[in-house]
Amino acid sequence: MSVIQNEGSAEHLPERPLRVAIIGTRGIPARYGGFETFAEELSVRLVGSGFEPTVYTRPHVTGSSARVYRGVELIPLPSIRQKYLETITHSALSLLHAAIFGRFDAVLVCNAANSPFVWISRLFGIPTAINVDGIERKRAKWNSFGRLWYLLGERCSVLFASELISDADVIQDYYRTRYGADSTVLRYGFREVYGAEREAKSRGEKLVSPERFSIFKELKIVPGQYLLYVSRLEPENHAHTVIKAYNTLSGPKPPLVIVGDAPYAEGYKQSLKDEAGDGVILAGYRFDESYFALQLGATLYIQATEVGGTHPALVESMGFGNCVIANDTPEHREVLGEEGIYYEKNSVSSLATKLRYVLDDGALLLRLRERNYRRAVETLSWDAVTAGYKALFRRLTTKKNAA
Repeated sequence: MSVIQNEGSAEHLPERPLRVAIIGTRGIPARYGGFETFAEELSVRLVGSGFEPTVYTRPHVTGSSARVYRGVELIPLPSIRQKYLETITHSALSLLHAAIFGRFDAVLVCNAANSPFVWISRLFGIPTAINVDGIERKRAKWNSFGRLWYLLGERCSVLFASELISDADVIQDYYRTRYGADSTVLRYGFREVYGAEREAKSRGEKLVSPERFSIFKELKIVPGQYLLYVSRLEPENHAHTVIKAYNTLSGPKPPLVIVGDAPYAEGYKQSLKDEAGDGVILAGYRFDESYFALQLGATLYIQATEVGGTHPALVESMGFGNCVIANDTPEHREVLGEEGIYYEKNSVSSLATKLRYVLDDGALLLRLRERNYRRAVETLSWDAVTAGYKALFRRLTTKKNAA
């Protein structure tokens, strides 16, 4: 794993705040997925700490054309709203805007799909780091063009980035082995809300009162008596595997709450509705208080994703003191370690067996809750993640000034 270097002495840094742009997400406030949560959590922590962050946004996703959010400057720009063009058109326009008008000291681009346009900011002399995300070309949702574009994105990341960022050791190893390119590992954190309740849950104490949050009444569920799955509803995230495994469970079982949605995936989402039997609740997108309440009240959490590096929802579930049953991939073992329960990769029968095993062993359930919570607190805080990015931005700027 790369080691973050010292941030440098004060005389080598400009006295004014460093202006940093975050490009490649749908924007903040977070209303979609992991990169959006990352952009929000990082940018708001940069405010007033020697940085002036700017996040480029897509107003049709964030639901807002505001220019400031919690001290972060927002720049809303349009995009072509089509599955294969929305991200790349918005990012290309954002990089062009940042290069010509932004006067930024550094740019952070999220997702290797946007890397083919990073030459724009580099041409204007702006140091640009790229968080490559997972190996996106392996996602089932992409056709041949999409997979080729992501392969191009990987190569352009190596070619154009001032520095590469991986969110997991396995992603770092992939780029080192395939391209001979090193990267810095900076993971995701969990949002530190309802701290007293999370810690109490990890100790096996009574979960949150159902009257406290309206989401429990809306979904007709009881805290401590439901299973939770959170992800974009796309095939490689295996919501269908989770639903099939749940449907095969014999004996008493708590409801299964599926949280998530996805644009341009109507056929797959309809198949999930058709598959869902009694006890399966398709809750759609949930944010802020509703999302936190669902994490806080879960009996256990299921991480079924197959592709990607460190998944933010998994990290957050650990931070909420949840026992986690995970698809057996190197990425999940890297995050969970010995504190996870793993089922055979993508296996319906294996997942059903593990679910029954954990649900029938209350002592194991409580023990893993406490261990996951402690692991998250010790290794996965957003403050620690932000410190890593601050060092990265200062390192990029110092190199630029030296050049």
